[in-house]
Amino acid sequence: MLRLTWTQPEDLVPHGIRAARLDGIDVDDLAGEWVAAGGSLDAPASGATPRPVSEELRALGRATLSRLDERAAPAELRRVEPDGLDEILASARPVGATGVPADLDDRVHGAWLGRAAGCLLGKPVEKIPREGIRAIARGTGNWPISGYFTEVGLPEDVAARYAWNRRSRSTSLVENIDGMPEDDDLNYPLIALDLLERHGDGFTTDDVAQSWLDNLPGGRVFTAERVAYRNLLDGYEPEVAGAVRNPFRDWIGAQIRTDVYGWTHPGDPVTAARLAWTDARLSHGRNGVYGAMFAAAACSVAVTGVGVAGVLEAGLSVVPPGSRFAAAVTLGAELGAGPRPVEDALDVIHDRYGDLHWVHVLNNAAVLGFALVRGDGDYARTITTAVTGGWDTDSTGATAGSIAGASTGASALPARWVDPLRNRLATSIPGFDGIGFDELSARTVALVR
Repeated sequence: MLRLTWTQPEDLVPHGIRAARLDGIDVDDLAGEWVAAGGSLDAPASGATPRPVSEELRALGRATLSRLDERAAPAELRRVEPDGLDEILASARPVGATGVPADLDDRVHGAWLGRAAGCLLGKPVEKIPREGIRAIARGTGNWPISGYFTEVGLPEDVAARYAWNRRSRSTSLVENIDGMPEDDDLNYPLIALDLLERHGDGFTTDDVAQSWLDNLPGGRVFTAERVAYRNLLDGYEPEVAGAVRNPFRDWIGAQIRTDVYGWTHPGDPVTAARLAWTDARLSHGRNGVYGAMFAAAACSVAVTGVGVAGVLEAGLSVVPPGSRFAAAVTLGAELGAGPRPVEDALDVIHDRYGDLHWVHVLNNAAVLGFALVRGDGDYARTITTAVTGGWDTDSTGATAGSIAGASTGASALPARWVDPLRNRLATSIPGFDGIGFDELSARTVALVR
């Protein structure tokens, strides 16, 4: 029996009701009708419930998702969290451009390697709770985290309680690593690089959609991207595909797609953010889009060699200041600069955002802000802090690693993180499988030169 994640109506309705309530939309009537008909309000954390429901309940699920789309968010929320590019950037705070650094090649190479290693560290413990990550690391002599995870020496009771990410165990534990395995956190940057090589800065959201259909297998897209992909196949135009029966628009997917737009526009965070918006709007809205714009802008200045404060300033400069995304990053950054020990500070973040799904953008943004500030430019400390924070560990580890890797430069990255990558990336994106990070860096820098 095929139970496809992130797409079945009976599994999307609980997420949709939860998303609406987070936006302050009254959907008690829809929730009541759904429960009365036999539906559940428990949103499946892994994306799919184990058994199908009746066709009648499934039909009601589709209708309920469409009715959720008709409910508008409160006017005040729409004001402080707009969707349009001009409205988002209306409050953008100018950040002084620093120009192209002489060592751009090394910094972009470091960004690619840093993104890959941070992702790889987080892959096997993705969605495992913080206490599980801690137990695994302690049980194998890797606490505080100082290297890739291993199951060598892992106590049986810990292994039974906290299962590795199923798809990553065979490729992402230190004893199994043989180059960078495929991951959506690297697939999407490849899509972005190809878009820029083919279309330059003038690419459109239609171009992004066509690239997905041409290059991404349906099984390689998840959450909001999977819903948008389905809607494209159903005939919806790219401008609306992400807004139809999609409860994941405020999740992290768009944030993992946009680093390349920053790397190719060093010192120009606004242009990087504009390109990120063009990409992100295919599948996301509001805070999901802000995550993409923040990442692109932050990466734009990270490759110029500015410190963490400059990275955060640039990232937040293109995000509506009254948005929940800005608040999440700011909370994380303030905790990172404060005196609390790592675990105590992460407790504060989890107390504030612990009711959100592990793939939501806000909780992970707070961890990202904390890891960047607490890491203070130190690559290892940055990615290990990001993964220690839990939730979407490979995605947050990847973005933190990208920024810290750019700040460090490839030539100064610790060998224990870089050498296992073997300068080789596996991917299903046509033309990229087995490519080296040195070639990816050269092609990225060529777009700047």
